[in-house]
Amino acid sequence: MGNFFTDNKDILFYFNYEDMEKIAELQEIDFSESKIYDYAPKDAKDAVDSYYRVLVEVGDIAANYIQPRTEIIDREGNKYENGDVTLAPAMKECIRRLAQADLMGFTLERRFGGLNFSNLIYTMAIEIVSRADASLMNIFGLQGIAETIQAFADEDTKKAFLPRFSSGEVTGSMALTEPDAGSDLQNVSIRATQKENGQWVLNGVKRFITNGCGEISLVLARSEEGERGGLGLSLFLYERDKTMKIRRIEDKLGIHGSPTCELQFNDSPALLVGERRRGLVTYVMALMNGARLGIAAQSLGIAQAAFVEARKYAASRKQFGVAIEALPAVADLLADMQMQIEASRAITYEAAVIVDNILGKIRMAERESISDDDKSALKRDAKKLDRLAAFLTPASKYLSSEMCNKVAYDALQILGGSGYMRDYPVEKLYRDARITNIYEGTSQLQVVAAIRGVLSGLVEKRFVELEACDYSKTDPALFNALGESRKLLADAVAYLKNENKANVIDLHARKLVDIAIDIYVGYLFLKHAQIDDRKKIIAKRFITTTTPKIKMNYDIIKSGEQTTVEYFEELVGAVPSED
Repeated sequence: MGNFFTDNKDILFYFNYEDMEKIAELQEIDFSESKIYDYAPKDAKDAVDSYYRVLVEVGDIAANYIQPRTEIIDREGNKYENGDVTLAPAMKECIRRLAQADLMGFTLERRFGGLNFSNLIYTMAIEIVSRADASLMNIFGLQGIAETIQAFADEDTKKAFLPRFSSGEVTGSMALTEPDAGSDLQNVSIRATQKENGQWVLNGVKRFITNGCGEISLVLARSEEGERGGLGLSLFLYERDKTMKIRRIEDKLGIHGSPTCELQFNDSPALLVGERRRGLVTYVMALMNGARLGIAAQSLGIAQAAFVEARKYAASRKQFGVAIEALPAVADLLADMQMQIEASRAITYEAAVIVDNILGKIRMAERESISDDDKSALKRDAKKLDRLAAFLTPASKYLSSEMCNKVAYDALQILGGSGYMRDYPVEKLYRDARITNIYEGTSQLQVVAAIRGVLSGLVEKRFVELEACDYSKTDPALFNALGESRKLLADAVAYLKNENKANVIDLHARKLVDIAIDIYVGYLFLKHAQIDDRKKIIAKRFITTTTPKIKMNYDIIKSGEQTTVEYFEELVGAVPSED
């Protein structure tokens, strides 16, 4: 029997590398709940032991229950009939199994039946489940909906809905996108109106809603009549009833087990979450940060599954008298796949740890026993880390989803004709991978979010902190290479700012973000190399191979190349005729 937690040496590395006891202390705050709940940890060591045991359980379910059903789920898909959606029977079985293991309230408070686990542990769990079936992750990984209710809804709403999420009685959806408002959520037009009795009702259409057939939806709607833009939007909790019609489910390239729905609201009753006018600027932004981490973890799971299939095939498939993994071209491809997975995992888990620190410091600041000075210091620390998270969450989603597509592509290439056939799981992984750099914000939008941290100097400040770490056990040349790359990044930023042309900065934003991510991951790998000899090899390969890429991106920026913005029509030609 396999286990997708214990057989993944890199996840185990992070479980032992990160200061799990500190994370537990930030999560639990004095461990006082051990007096109320028999499953609450008594101290940090007990909490870490609980984290490990639960991840072992997730790993076992993923490997031995979910993965054997993934092909059936993919081929059966979901059925739509008379305005209702029926999940594939095997999908229902998997959800039920996760609920039986008490895993559907992973990060919710114990008073609502949750486990009260950290974001890092949840991110690991999402990766593990996604390795077994990416479409199931789109239900298991939507627990951020319940987290948003927990963070912003009133107490009565929390008590009414959150225990139902924890038990697995209900699942949720984020009803954000509309036919004419995809990534541009400021243009959401679905209307929320309040009747004389105080009841809010929703009218309009939402499209491309993952698990839109779920029982609970968080709906972004325009509550302020006549007011355009983000400040006219509020967030609402809708529990499915007969007033909402599911108009269709999408016929998709991949993740077939996850229903993507088009919803029509017709005077559908809803509850206001939090305050009016803060739906987009506060609540959805918080929701999206969690969603970015979730898709980053999903991407890691898909990539890990694809790599495992490619590695097994390359070791067993013989050509020219040898296993094809002995051929340098194939060996190099496999080595690069593994390195890129570990690079994406490094920055994704870094983002999760930062988020855990933010939430932990906020919780500590809310204690009655804390002094005003300590409270202010904790809030300052949380605000500083929040700015870093604003770079790391889009960066991790961008890097991981792009990596996922590349690894799935290369895995199919290694299997050759066999990989193209449905006899092997790689073709499914290839199809599933393609959505990761599209939904919850395309890669282009993640770059738009991440570039702010690069241009503002925030990322460079983080590099100064990372530079001060102890790297005495690694090759100084690697450390120096990162320093030289930082000089190139600073010069490129200064050059573009001096140009003072927004469209030119936008044109080169991806190159700047790529440089910043490569430097960041390089520092993380050097830190890991201080305690792990294998990571020394990973660090050497990563920094050695990315340094020339950084120089290339820098040279393109400094070349003044702007033909896309200067000669777009000449480059792409006229819009093709519909005739």
